[in-house]
Amino acid sequence: MSLAAMAAMMAGLSRTAWAQEPGKVARTLRSLRIWWETVTREPDAGDEEAKDNERFVSPARPDPHAWSDGGITVAWIGHSTFLINLEGTTILTDPVFSEKIGISLLGLSTVGLRRFVPPALTIPALPPLDLILLSHAHMDHYDIPSLRRLPRGVPVILARDNTEFLDGLGFTRTQELDWGQTAEVAGVRIEAVPAKHWGRRYPWDRDRGYNGLLLTKHKRSILFGGDTAYTERLPAAMHGRPLDVAVLPIGGYNPYIANHASPEQAWDLWRELRARYLVPMHWRTFRMSHERPFEPYERLASAGNGSARRIALHAIGETWRLPG
Repeated sequence: MSLAAMAAMMAGLSRTAWAQEPGKVARTLRSLRIWWETVTREPDAGDEEAKDNERFVSPARPDPHAWSDGGITVAWIGHSTFLINLEGTTILTDPVFSEKIGISLLGLSTVGLRRFVPPALTIPALPPLDLILLSHAHMDHYDIPSLRRLPRGVPVILARDNTEFLDGLGFTRTQELDWGQTAEVAGVRIEAVPAKHWGRRYPWDRDRGYNGLLLTKHKRSILFGGDTAYTERLPAAMHGRPLDVAVLPIGGYNPYIANHASPEQAWDLWRELRARYLVPMHWRTFRMSHERPFEPYERLASAGNGSARRIALHAIGETWRLPG
């Protein structure tokens, strides 16, 4: 098949798949279309915008060895990777430290997306970890080369049917959670809560779990949203429980609004969750969709109006603390 014919075929896939809950066939077609649009997209002004290495990038690096063990401290490493100290427990979310994410070709190269901003911390600079969270199996959240470099004895919490990708890496303490299930690690209660996304790692893969993760210790609580579109199921799963921080995705919505919340929808979710602070994620690091790289934060700040001070982190490498 010629490139022109393939382009016509991909263009003909139903655009309604972005705006409704897809079935298995639609999910496969959607995954193929995302891949095709990524590899064939022409460079544009957004690519140039993302090369600005100073905007939304902190000049200072996190210093986790100086952090207090009381309250909550959060540092944005990049994309959906955060280093969190929750009342003395050190947690790493969706660790992605690679320069590129995607499919490895015999370990020689990676076909996929290149990050615009390096991670704010290198793996050797991380403090001792108590817990690793993997929200779902997509490669921008579940990066095998990064995981291969992390300590094997750290407990890992994963979504349903996600452990097999760790096979051969040597991790000895893994546990899968489905929605409503809980675990406890290092004094932190972890509860899997609903998201609106999908869990296949490859277009031809079977359906797998995908989670938001509610973390509580003592009187402090953090929701790590993973990847999600707007869904009423997420606030409903909180059952009115107090929440200090909601970490929610704000990028990747154009045209994939069925699976990635827009900035305005993320703001609405934060309000419905009744969290004290919002930490935006899933933007700035990779170009995964058609919106400009800086558009998600600009729209989020506008949605917040006078409450924008409740946005807790604004730049890669920034550290934020809520005292105990």
